Amino acid sequence: MTAPVLQHQHRPEGDDGTSAWLVCDGCRRMIYSRRFARGGSVCPECGWHARLTAAQRIDLLLDADSVELLDTPVTAADPLHFIDTRPYTDRLRGARAATGMSEGVLVARGTIEGCPVVAAVMDFRFLGGSLGAAVGEAITLACEIALRERTPLLLVTASGGARMQEGALSLMQMAKTAQAIGQLDEAGILTVSLVTDPTFGGVAASFATLTDVIIAEPGARLGFAGARVIEQTIRQTLPPGFQTAEFLLEHGVVDLISPRAALRPTLGRLLSVATRRQAPAPATAAAAASPDGEAGGHGSAGVVRDPARLAERHPWEAVRLARRLGRPSALDYVGALVEDWTELHGDRAAADCPAMIAGLGRFDGMSVVVIGTQKGHTAAELAARAYGMPSPAGYRKAARVMRLAAKLGLPVITLIDTAGAHPGIEAEENAQAVAIAENLRLMAGLPVPVVAVVTGEGGSGGALALAVADRVLMCANAIYSVISPEGCAAILWKDPAAGPDAAAALRVDSRALLEAGIVDGVIPEPDGGADVDPLAAADALRAALAGTLADLVPLDPPTLVSGRRARFRRFGAPVPASASATTPSAATPAVPTLPAARPPMGQRSTADLDDVRQP
Repeated sequence: MTAPVLQHQHRPEGDDGTSAWLVCDGCRRMIYSRRFARGGSVCPECGWHARLTAAQRIDLLLDADSVELLDTPVTAADPLHFIDTRPYTDRLRGARAATGMSEGVLVARGTIEGCPVVAAVMDFRFLGGSLGAAVGEAITLACEIALRERTPLLLVTASGGARMQEGALSLMQMAKTAQAIGQLDEAGILTVSLVTDPTFGGVAASFATLTDVIIAEPGARLGFAGARVIEQTIRQTLPPGFQTAEFLLEHGVVDLISPRAALRPTLGRLLSVATRRQAPAPATAAAAASPDGEAGGHGSAGVVRDPARLAERHPWEAVRLARRLGRPSALDYVGALVEDWTELHGDRAAADCPAMIAGLGRFDGMSVVVIGTQKGHTAAELAARAYGMPSPAGYRKAARVMRLAAKLGLPVITLIDTAGAHPGIEAEENAQAVAIAENLRLMAGLPVPVVAVVTGEGGSGGALALAVADRVLMCANAIYSVISPEGCAAILWKDPAAGPDAAAALRVDSRALLEAGIVDGVIPEPDGGADVDPLAAADALRAALAGTLADLVPLDPPTLVSGRRARFRRFGAPVPASASATTPSAATPAVPTLPAARPPMGQRSTADLDDVRQP
């Protein structure tokens, strides 16, 4: 596969002496050159993105009048005295004459939509953007400037790989630049790479893919070995669109694809959220507590901490309400509560799980990370989202974004509505159990506030993998259990129709779980359930999160971690005799009976089964 090249046709010239018409090598249509230039060198017919020079990239991305080009010394011009068909020194002279650049990268300091950034921008025209000692030195210096000034780093990549004419010295640039990115990780400084076409070899296998966020232009290719190398060496037939941005998004490598026209606002939004970490507003902090001890201070909108304030009902009613298709999803809540949202994709290893969403945004003016399971409201959405049951890639994506939250010092909010982790052959082949276990360990030690909310179903370890938190809340009509009632009934009652009996025995409802201390508070829902009035449900969630975060954000990392670990350490620990009589979970209140007799499973109507949202 060869990269498209925009072809200049012999047509009447424009006023500046250039061809008035061009041919797009993506769709082979004629393009008026001025229209093409005004569109950022993007074909208006098919959307194909032509290559830009490093200087054009800087003009496109950085704010006008903010750009300061930084000197990067040229090193080791010809360490091997290399000669192929031409001496390497001749090639260097030719590249410098053709591009006006001393080497294949420009480093600049500036702003993107007002947010400071250090940018290192590669230029494919200079010996194919190859990674030699001078390019490696420039990238490393950009990292060191960003580290010294505590400024986010933007890398714009375009490369065919390591520079062969410099031998092993060029190979060492991979390690050199990788460790420079690692130092920025240790310092908590955001790094972003913009992958342009093409990015291959040593650049792809070092700094281009080590950043916190990877953005790609449409159609940009990224990989270690190019398609031609793969086909010629191992004779393997490659799938359509192999190594393109779209292929990589599906396979979990890049976070998002951004058309050229949207790059500046996308980067500006990301930089703003990741670097401006406001504390909760005074009004939010004031909502942290009310005289009656209920969080939120907004009456019915606050978090209920006294089980006696919750209505008694049969747990099977809660199961049915928790599974209603109309209940707000994680993305519904994000849309209502989170501003400047940027969703991140992929586990950086194999896949992007549609059942798990994760990203950065602002909640009540405070930068946060939000992670959640996503179901949907229609049969098509449920199928596309794997019925809200995350794969191993989903849990690994969540873990990756949680590590980013820890690095940047951002609170984590998790929204949980899942029947459980995805079962099946592929999940087991990709170590579902290990992915969940890793999340449990990771969340226990996150040095930032973590608030988990069970908004619908909280099913087994698949839910717990997002719920090792400082505060665990649940919506009034949500459920949380070690297994689904039907699953428990099938195993212990030998009858899946005994689900209501199992639900009562498992005590899956919010009242019982608050009484047992499994959850720290319950968020009231509108009469009839969250799906009856989603905006009111979102307002209630906002009040609960605002008060909870106001309590947690002022705490230092050691206090957060020790408190979180103590919270989970106490479950199942012996209770002192003096405390047993007063412990809320010591007594086991009677379970209310169902309003009407339950017919056998085979005779139940479709209305009785509308709560089942899995295959």
